[in-house]
Amino acid sequence: MSTRPKLGLIAGNGKFPLLILDAANAQGNDVIVAAIKEETFPEIEQRGAAAVHWLSLGELSKLIETFQREGVTRAIMAGQVKHKQIFSSIRPDWRLAKLLLSLGTRNTDSLIGAVAKVLADEGITLLKSTDFLEPLLAVAGVLTRRPPNEKERANIEYGRAVARHLAHYDIGQTVVIAESACVAVEAMEGTDAAIVRAGEIMRSLHEPGSAESTLSRALTVVKVAKPNQDMRFDVPVIGVKTIETMKQAGATCLAIDAGKCLLLDGEAIIQAADAAAVSIVAD
Repeated sequence: MSTRPKLGLIAGNGKFPLLILDAANAQGNDVIVAAIKEETFPEIEQRGAAAVHWLSLGELSKLIETFQREGVTRAIMAGQVKHKQIFSSIRPDWRLAKLLLSLGTRNTDSLIGAVAKVLADEGITLLKSTDFLEPLLAVAGVLTRRPPNEKERANIEYGRAVARHLAHYDIGQTVVIAESACVAVEAMEGTDAAIVRAGEIMRSLHEPGSAESTLSRALTVVKVAKPNQDMRFDVPVIGVKTIETMKQAGATCLAIDAGKCLLLDGEAIIQAADAAAVSIVAD
C-alpha cells in the first residue's frame, strides 16, 4: 500500500490537467483523477495517475463519493470546462441541481465557488491550481524579442481598462482591440473563439469593394485576471494554440497579467510568438 500523500485532480480539457498530473507525480503524490467525460483528454489514462475515474459534468455526488472512497482530502481543479457545457443539456444530479438553484448569478465564480464550498463541507480542500506549476507563471516584462510598438501600447492601456471591467462582472477575461477600439469581447465561447471572431470582423471591414475602414487590421489581445482572482480555479492560461489563433486572426500583440497567467507550453510559446512576430508583454 502506497504511503505517498494523495491528491485529487478534477480534470477539465486541455494540457493543464496533464501538466498538473506530471508535476504532482514528480513531487511524490499519488494522484486520483476525476476525469470529466465531456472535457478531459483521453491521454490522461497514460500519464501515471494512481487511479482515473470517469464521470459526467453533472455528477457532483459521484465526484465527492469517489474522492472520499479513495481517501482524498486535497484536490486541484485544472483545465477548462466550457461555459456553454455547464448550461447545456447535461443532466445535473440532485446535489448539483440543488446548488444551481441556490445561485444568485450563474457565472463561473459563483458556480465553481459554490462547488468548492460543497467539497470543503465534505472534507476536501481545494488547493491553488498553480501550486505545482509556479515556474510557468508569467514574469513581468516583455517576454518576446519584439516589444509592443506605440499603437500596441495604446491598445494595451485601453484594453486593460475594458477587460478589468468585464472581469469584475465575470463576463470574460479577454478583449481584442484595434486602434483603441474594442473589436471583440470574450464571453461563454472562450478566448480562442473571441480572437477568431475579431479576425473575422476585421476581415469584413477590409473586404474588397467595402468602404475604407478607419481601423488598422492589426489586433491586440488583452487577457487579464479577475480583480480578486481565486487561484484555485479559472486561472488565465495561454498556450502555443493561442499564438496560432492570433496569427490566423491578424493579431500582433498579447498582453497578460504577470504572476497570474500560466504559460502552459512554457518557452515554446515565446518561440512561436517570435516566429510569428507577435509581441508578448506581462504587467
